Amino acid sequence: MKYNFLGNTGLVVSELCFGAMTFGGKGYWEAIGKVQQKEVNGLMKVVVDSGINFIDTANVYSFGESEKLLGQSIKDLGINRNDLVIATKVRGRMSEGLNNVGLSRYHIFQSVDESLKRLQLDHIDVLYVHGVDPKTPVEEIMRSLNDIVLTGKVRYIAVCNWPAWMVMKGLGIAENHRWNKFVGMQYFYALAGRDIEREILPLAADQNLAIMPWSPLAGGFLGGKYGRNAEKAEGSRRDTFDFPPINKEKAYDIIDVITEIGKAHNATVAEIALAWVRQQKGVTSTIIGAKSVDQLNANIKSTEVILSSDDLKTIDEVSALPKEYPGWMVERQSADRALK
Repeated sequence: MKYNFLGNTGLVVSELCFGAMTFGGKGYWEAIGKVQQKEVNGLMKVVVDSGINFIDTANVYSFGESEKLLGQSIKDLGINRNDLVIATKVRGRMSEGLNNVGLSRYHIFQSVDESLKRLQLDHIDVLYVHGVDPKTPVEEIMRSLNDIVLTGKVRYIAVCNWPAWMVMKGLGIAENHRWNKFVGMQYFYALAGRDIEREILPLAADQNLAIMPWSPLAGGFLGGKYGRNAEKAEGSRRDTFDFPPINKEKAYDIIDVITEIGKAHNATVAEIALAWVRQQKGVTSTIIGAKSVDQLNANIKSTEVILSSDDLKTIDEVSALPKEYPGWMVERQSADRALK
């Protein structure tokens, strides 16, 4: 297992991050996973033994059950809490209460306290805002996040699923007030979903923010069970929870290509897909999930795959984004600034 610094901090995290979204299985999260305490403990032992030190959950995953199961597993296994970097999130609705949703100061502070109780911890290492709250001003959000860090209950703040302009606005506000700023970004990034290459990755590079890709197998579509002649896959959540949205015809082309590359590396489709994400510039820690120890070990094994420049070029040709404006104009007008 290799390790990287988390953005512009001295915090070191593993190149793989273990995601706990499969823990619990309450409500619509049942389609993603129903892993219970005994199995959670088994997965966490493999995680720690493999060298993964970065763990990702969210308050909304199974409406708190994921955090509870994760916290109990740390206790059950006697894991040194200081050997882990634990991330959770705030934004989603946690009850029918009018204020138990969003990114208001009220909900951020309430959610952190409740997450800490479920996790059985005294602080959260990384707190992500889990998405956009169109009703709360960005300045209120950034001040609330700064203040929750000052309480000692949160070490670092990060962001998921915001558009680039909003992230930059938040960073600018925090810079102006000398508040704590985002140190990382968690976004959907996979061979079948490279959208963040347009605005998010350039922003991250410019501001020295860590990138933590979620769903690097595109919700299991690049897991090896799907193909042009296999539109359904037994046991895959994609059949009942078709998310995140992707262009499936293009994804079939991608699968055809990485299947052949996999043969040359003696690696599975999933291992090639994960290796590609891991090797992309700016990626700090790729989030993997699992329902079983076998699945987890297979995902961890992807770190042994090193794609060559020819492999990467071949994969890029089949998966690259179509050029959009103003991107193609920026590229065209930048050409005369290259030194010959």
